[in-house]
Amino acid sequence: MRVGINPEKKNKDIKIDAYHRVIIPVYIPNFEGYFSDLLEVFKLCLESLLKTIHNKTRITIFNNNCHPAVKEYIDLKYAESHLIDQVFHSKENLGKVNAILASSKGNLEPLITITDADVLFKKDWQKAVESTFKGFPKAGIVSPVPSPLAYNNLTANNWIFAFLKGKLFFEDVIDKLALERFDASLGNDKRMYKGVHLEKFLILKNKINNAEAVMGCGHFVATLRREVFDKGTNQPAFIKVSNGVETKFIDFPNEDLGFLRLATKENYAYHMGNTTEEWMYKEFDMLPDTIDKTPNEFESLFYFNKNSFLNIYLGRILSKLISRKKIRKIYFKKLGMISNY
Repeated sequence: MRVGINPEKKNKDIKIDAYHRVIIPVYIPNFEGYFSDLLEVFKLCLESLLKTIHNKTRITIFNNNCHPAVKEYIDLKYAESHLIDQVFHSKENLGKVNAILASSKGNLEPLITITDADVLFKKDWQKAVESTFKGFPKAGIVSPVPSPLAYNNLTANNWIFAFLKGKLFFEDVIDKLALERFDASLGNDKRMYKGVHLEKFLILKNKINNAEAVMGCGHFVATLRREVFDKGTNQPAFIKVSNGVETKFIDFPNEDLGFLRLATKENYAYHMGNTTEEWMYKEFDMLPDTIDKTPNEFESLFYFNKNSFLNIYLGRILSKLISRKKIRKIYFKKLGMISNY
């Protein structure tokens, strides 16, 4: 039987000190073949993250049935750093999306960054991402890694925003080497980016405050408003890893809610892949031991009005028009792009 009254009933309100959470699903089952170097990659990822986040951030690591040595490393870092406040160990590989959903649904921070375990973070990535949310109050997803090919990937709300309140134009790529490294990290036989993609980004400008960001983004590392998880599907994911499953649980809810999909103009993180290279250690060594960990004034980040259903519908029409090569060529030429983009 129960004796007495649970004292927490008198202290029932939950108050959190942080406003930004980072979720890292990890799957390294062994150290053979594809996985042979992944523990070193993961170490670079986590150590670079700890060096670059402010003190209003907390980290969740979801261990998807990793090798015992990986679990030991995770537990060691959990004991060392107060910023890592959650570690989940699963005896089954539940897949990336289920790990993200389980972690996000149980936390209260208004900004949630999801990242693969092979991302190398650069200085000021968090400041740049949060500043983009402030510059675009309707943003739902912001990545610290810009992509020149993501401008019409589930960006219907971007197009209607550009038509009603913003401006579109092409601008020079700031870090061409970062794009080349990302392309190489995918391990594809054929390069994804053409010459023009390494030279120009399509930029969205907010005419109200002159904030600028790259149109669209991927989500191997991206920061989302928690509303995307709250208002998204409640179904589990029965596929471990695929772009389609991430689209269903992350991208579609963002667009359905009327949010923008953006990236920072500069590159603030690298996709490493499953092997380490010398340049990665050089980039890591460039991270200062002590940085300005002062967070943004985050209260102003979360006052926004979502797009109406009509605006979302009109945005999807504009997106479909831009997907037609002839229309895109004429419109992009008007924006100053001579080459096929």
